[in-house]
Amino acid sequence: MRKHDLRARPVFHNTRDAIEAHLTMVMAALAVARYLQDTTGMSIARIVRELHGLQEVVININAAPRQTPKAEQILTTLSTPPPAH
Repeated sequence: MRKHDLRARPVFHNTRDAIEAHLTMVMAALAVARYLQDTTGMSIARIVRELHGLQEVVININAAPRQTPKAEQILTTLSTPPPAH
């Protein structure tokens, strides 16, 4: 994972609590990223690209959310149920 993948800007903290909280979040994010990579066998950049469409929701009556076959495969691999209809 690269800094560019996160689209993050520098963060400046002034207190020890803020620094520790930030480091905790970073380490948790890295642990989740590693789990996703190890479980799916794909890079984080590819997972983000494939699942990007799931961030947007269009509500239609009697219609299921659109998923690409690759997004469905990722969710199945992670044992995550698909979005409800």
